[in-house]
This record gives sequence, structure tokens and C-alpha cells, in this order.
Amino acid sequence: MNEGSLELTVGPVAHGGWCVARHEGRVVFVRHALPGERVIAHVTEETSRFLRADAVEILEPSPDRVVPPCPYAGPGRCGGCDWQHATPEAQRRLKAQVVAEQLRRLAGIEREVVVEEVPGAKDGLGWRTRVQFAALPGGELGFRRHRSHEIEVVDACLIAHPEVEAVGAEGHRWPGAQAVEVIASSEGERAVVVAPRPRRSVTVPDLEASASILLDQGKGRTVARRGSGLLHEQVGDREFRVAGSGFWQVHPGAAATLLDAVLTYAAPEPGEWALDLYCGVGLFAAGLAEAVGPEGAVFGLESEASAVRDARANLRDLPQARVERGRVEEGLDRFQIERADLVVVDPPRAGLGREVVGRVAALEARRIVYVSCDPATFARDVAWLAEGGYELAELRAFDAFPMTHHVESVALLVRK
Repeated sequence: MNEGSLELTVGPVAHGGWCVARHEGRVVFVRHALPGERVIAHVTEETSRFLRADAVEILEPSPDRVVPPCPYAGPGRCGGCDWQHATPEAQRRLKAQVVAEQLRRLAGIEREVVVEEVPGAKDGLGWRTRVQFAALPGGELGFRRHRSHEIEVVDACLIAHPEVEAVGAEGHRWPGAQAVEVIASSEGERAVVVAPRPRRSVTVPDLEASASILLDQGKGRTVARRGSGLLHEQVGDREFRVAGSGFWQVHPGAAATLLDAVLTYAAPEPGEWALDLYCGVGLFAAGLAEAVGPEGAVFGLESEASAVRDARANLRDLPQARVERGRVEEGLDRFQIERADLVVVDPPRAGLGREVVGRVAALEARRIVYVSCDPATFARDVAWLAEGGYELAELRAFDAFPMTHHVESVALLVRK
């Protein structure tokens, strides 16, 4: 073995795309490995408490191991995917174990978890409808390597949706660009959002497929340089507009899947008063408003100005729905929201946090539906909600990000 390499027997999966091993009593977090394998791992980082390492040689492979379909996946290469070396079924089992372990460790809850496949990603590939590339100073596009600012230049991305790849962004140079995002909507629209380097202009190449060109001005603001600054997404019978690179689920089946799960758990009834916190462009608020009817009411709160504008446009035919701009930490007090029949929360990866958990629990809603993209902050918040009188009643998890360690969860919490 080379200096800095270790022979390890790999243990259980850990949050973040790692597996856990031990060497001379120290924990080693290993990427590109699977539980039960014996590997040669190269140490990439050392702290006083643990090591990080990449499995560079597999001595005894897991039966779940496959050859990564992407040539850019592997130690020291593109950091976008974590589990290309595992079958899609094994990936879902690993993610389920992570969600269950976080609930057990942080919330003291023993729960069997199943991660469900989301329609629209055959073999875990071709699903990502919004792809952000980093650009080298010369304009070549790629993705950052894991825990690094270095960029792996690519000529194609296998998890990108075919309509994203049709634009052909990777086959061109983008002088002056810092980042280039390519978006393909469910309505057949394409857009390219270009973030220029400081004090630079960007030369946009001739692309393989037509697309709107948008300039990213920072702080969520985009300006259309060619074509429309808006994209449209269809979920059931309702169309949603999304400005530029505003937030929308990147898996083509995720929006409908999550909306169905949220409404099933929320069980909104005509005449009820519902809150949709971190409401984005109004996906859940629309479903809630249709269910509570004109005799009920839905109040949405969102901090991003462009998302608020989109949400108001998307909900304009539902007068019982109202969306205001504000951070949840101060918005509930500013708009004097003291009670609710049910609450839906879909926070960023940082989760709700102690302050928001306390404020949400004080609303005394009969049901809280929590949509989470991070098992650790979700489990932490569930523990705090338990202190506020809520218990975890139901949980579903979805593989909305195949080949990566990310997993989407939808949970129902009810008052004890």
C-alpha cells in the first residue's frame, strides 16, 4: 500500500454519502465504498477525531456493487454523485438506513423506513431537470470535485434530463462565465442562466437547441437576455410559473409525488385554516387551497421575492390563498398568526431550527406536515417538536435524487 493508504473493513452507511470504518480506534469516513466491503482507502483528510478517505481499490466487493455508469464518477473525480457504484435498489436501502439512523440518534425514535422510487428516472439516470455547471477561467464547464473548489470538466452528465443535455452546454466554452445553469421544464421550455464573473461580460455560444438566455444578477434576480424569463411546470391540471432559476423540484416526478403525499397527510377539510411555510411558488398552497375551498383560507410565507411574485400569479384563481414575503422567524408575528388547523413546512436543508419549531408548535395545529431534504436536521426538529407536544405519526421517504446521498422525506406530526 502507498503511504497514506489504509486497508479497511467497511461498516454501516453514514449521512452524506459516506460509510463508516475504523482504523486503530479512529473513525474513518469512506467514500466510494459499500457496507461489508474490504477496501484499500486513500486518506484525504485528517482531524483530531476522525479521518476521511476514498476507497481506491476494492478487495472484497459487496454484491450491491456495480461499475459506475458515468466515466467521471470515482475517487478524485466529479463530486455530484455519491452512489453510482451501487444498484438503484441498494441506494434506496442505504438512504432508508440513514433516515432511520438519524431518527434513532437525534430523536430517540425507532422507525422502519422505506425509500420509495419516484417515477421518471429509469435506472437512476436522466432525471435532473436543473443542472448547474461551474466554469473554468477559460470557459470550460464541469462540476466541482468532492469537498474541493477544483472543477472536473465534463462533456456530458448522465443524471441530467435529456432535454438539458439537448442544449449542449458542455460542448462549448463560456468566456466570462462563473456558472451556467441549464433548465428544462415539463412544458418543453429550456433556459440557460448565466452567472458572470465579477466585472466580466459573457459570450454565449451557439447552442444545439433553442433556449432562453437569462443573466443571473445575484440575490435571486435574473434578467432575460433572449426569450422569456419565465418557465412553466405542469402538475396535474394546474400550471405553475417559475422565474429564471427559482426553486422547483429537479426530479420530473417529484412535484406531483410530494404534493400527493403532503395532501394525504394534511387531510385538509373544507373551511379549515392552513399555513404553508417556506411556500416557494405555491405548489402545496394550491393543493391546500383547492381542498379547504372558498370557505377556508391558506396563508403562505416565503422569503424569496421572485418566488412570492410567482406564487401570487400561480394562485390568482384561488382567492382563499394569500402569500406574503417574510422569514418564518419574524413573519408569523408580523402577520399576527396565532392559530392554525394544519401547517405544512418545507424548509431548506438547515431545517426549521429551535426558534421556528417553538413558534410552529405554539400554533396548536392538529397536524403538521414536514417536508425535508435533510435527514439530520429533520430528526433534530422532530425531537424539538416532541418537546412542543407533537409526535411522529407517519413517515414516507422518496428517492428524488438518484445516484446522490440526498433523500426527500414527508412526515406527519400530530398533537399528543
